[in-house]
Amino acid sequence: MLTNTLDGPVPEHLVGEAWPAVQPGADPVLLGHAKLEPSDPVAVRTAQTFTLTYTVGRYGLDDTGAIRVAFRAMTDFGRLQVDDPAAPGYVSARTDGNARIVLDYAGFGVTSRPRWRALTARVRGGYLSEGDTITIVFGDTSGGSPGMKMQTFVEGAFQFKVLADVCASGHFTPIVDTPSVAIVPGPPAVWRAVLSSLRRPGEPFRFGLKAEDAWGNPTPLAEGDFAFETTLPVIGLPDSYRYERGNRSVVFDGLTVDRPGLLRITVRDEADRAVVAESHPMVVRDGAYGGYWGDLHGQSGESIGVTTAEQYFDFARNKAVLDVTSHQANDFQVNNAFWAHINHLTARHDEPGTFVTFPGYEWSGNTAVGGDRNVFFREEGRQIRRSSHALLVDRSDLDTDAPDARLLFEALEDEDCFVYAHVGGRYADTAFAHDPRVEKAMEIHSAWGTFEWLLTDGFALGHRCGVVCNSDGHKGRPGASYPGASMFGAYGGLTCFLAEELTRDGIIDSVRRRHTYGTTGTRMHMDVQVAFAGGGTLFDRDPNVYPDTEARPVDSVMMGDIVQTADREAALSLHVICQTPIERIEVRNGTSVVRTLRPYAASDLGDRLRVLWSGAEYRGRGRDSAWSGEALFSDAKIRRIEKINVWNHERRLEAVGDDTVVFEAITTGNYGGFDVWLDGGGGRAEIETNRGALAAALSEIGLEDTVLEAGGLARRVRIFRLPEALSVREMQETVTIPLSDSGDNPLWIGVYTEDGFQAWSSPVFVFR
Repeated sequence: MLTNTLDGPVPEHLVGEAWPAVQPGADPVLLGHAKLEPSDPVAVRTAQTFTLTYTVGRYGLDDTGAIRVAFRAMTDFGRLQVDDPAAPGYVSARTDGNARIVLDYAGFGVTSRPRWRALTARVRGGYLSEGDTITIVFGDTSGGSPGMKMQTFVEGAFQFKVLADVCASGHFTPIVDTPSVAIVPGPPAVWRAVLSSLRRPGEPFRFGLKAEDAWGNPTPLAEGDFAFETTLPVIGLPDSYRYERGNRSVVFDGLTVDRPGLLRITVRDEADRAVVAESHPMVVRDGAYGGYWGDLHGQSGESIGVTTAEQYFDFARNKAVLDVTSHQANDFQVNNAFWAHINHLTARHDEPGTFVTFPGYEWSGNTAVGGDRNVFFREEGRQIRRSSHALLVDRSDLDTDAPDARLLFEALEDEDCFVYAHVGGRYADTAFAHDPRVEKAMEIHSAWGTFEWLLTDGFALGHRCGVVCNSDGHKGRPGASYPGASMFGAYGGLTCFLAEELTRDGIIDSVRRRHTYGTTGTRMHMDVQVAFAGGGTLFDRDPNVYPDTEARPVDSVMMGDIVQTADREAALSLHVICQTPIERIEVRNGTSVVRTLRPYAASDLGDRLRVLWSGAEYRGRGRDSAWSGEALFSDAKIRRIEKINVWNHERRLEAVGDDTVVFEAITTGNYGGFDVWLDGGGGRAEIETNRGALAAALSEIGLEDTVLEAGGLARRVRIFRLPEALSVREMQETVTIPLSDSGDNPLWIGVYTEDGFQAWSSPVFVFR
């Protein structure tokens, strides 16, 4: 059993950020100093007031000179403003010198990455001398403002980075000290029980228990006496456990089950036997593969995220209870000291059989030259090939750069590595560049949204890639990455690696064979097999790339395999076991849905309607689609409403009166919405949104989706009917799929659960 907590600031020498090359003098102390009060820790999403006092240094502060207080780009604190003393986020300033102070706040554009947000306090009508002060009150409540709303995520040192332009030259230089305050978790809101999904009898696994606050932060403010109820005997797991206040998680290591079956662990309050949490399902069976969960894509505060890289790895292992992880900082922010540090951390944390780490980085070229890629090395000590040195002062290794994706693949030709394409601020253009020898997977979901098109675009191009999902998280929470209240609109994803062993070699082999499936953040068991009545030929590697690859006759294959057959149809068998009930499963051939499977029939439908909105503006950086509107259910009464994928608690989604739901939301390719239970069904559903309107008689809304197409990128509104309650968490089906003679038949499935999660298998690539 393992517990762990780590806090602390990010070491400055590891942070990739650049300041003006010219400064007023050699001694930065002469620029002045700052103090922040109070400095005691504050809880996430609370309203606070801070007083920052800047004392002018020996240079003075000239007329039209200024100081600037910069904040990290990924903070999601409430917006600051300088105009309305009664409104949230009001900031005021004064000076005891012979001048006045003019304030301006900008959320983007006045400072460079990773500190996009900045308040500028400019001297007007005079100048300031050494010893004069500027006092800035963040969250000034004197005029009625409730204060400054803190961010939704934990940070050991939330910095008020002070920069000074003492000579009114337009060059802002950091002062020596950086005031900061710790942001800590709030009270517990929910318990999580974390388990993997596939092990063999006798193979070790881990079980985690934690309490999260309302914004998904593991909190030390929880305690309790719990009993563990298991569906199979678990060797090494106690019958009960005292969870002490002060822990942010507990992890039970080295557990085993010695016989096949399905394991679920229910956590009950020992006093009243109430269910506190139930784990994900884990299948225990003999076979070639175990299922190992990973989030290989995220960042920390040394680049554009928060917390330290050390804390990042601790969270992955001990808070998210991952089996596999990697750290992926934007390459143009990775200085050589940090690259060495990351390699040191992955080597130290790699523990075969328990927790596997990969050294790597994000190649962050613009979309015009290929777009974002993730690079993972088998071993430490390899050369980083950056897309640019955009934020790096040290230019001595410019000759090692790979400034477009084709040059990246050329540079990686002899490396023992693998690459993912992904969609972040930039999106990967796999038509511009794709090397199937190293680029093995497409990341189709992250905290940035859902991007099935990144995979399906490749079908027409002949690409044969696997499915992966990751967080691309910037909040130091790999494996449990909540979007909070910022630009991120989705919960971070996870990948299950079907591998022979939990080692670097095992995971790499899984990726290269495309034996992976991804989810939007839940863990489930997924098994997909494709059988051929007349048999087929299974290729060890892609024969389009390796014509001399080994091949052997087979009757069936698993997800990710490449197979040739003379048959005109194939039988896809699926076995899915989820933590929560299944809403539907789509069986697909390429971009076409061959069949939709539901664990219920039209005769099972009740007075429950599901309303969903989804999609994005376009493929680029500003893809967020904002939704607002209302749903009116005439001649009916709302009995109950449940939210779906509403991660930002501050966005409105609520019933108004007896018959109306009002909402505002953001989607980035993913979906959100609500379920509503109605009394009375003789009226109409009328959904009015900023993207268009959808109306239908309640009596006509049934099993199949009623859809409003709303432009953009797969942007739409859907409404359909569900049973009063869903209960089926396991489905096994076989579907016969006709095969095309032309090109590949990518056979895969998409799973949708009642609580809004999705999952995708890697395709089986069948050709005739």
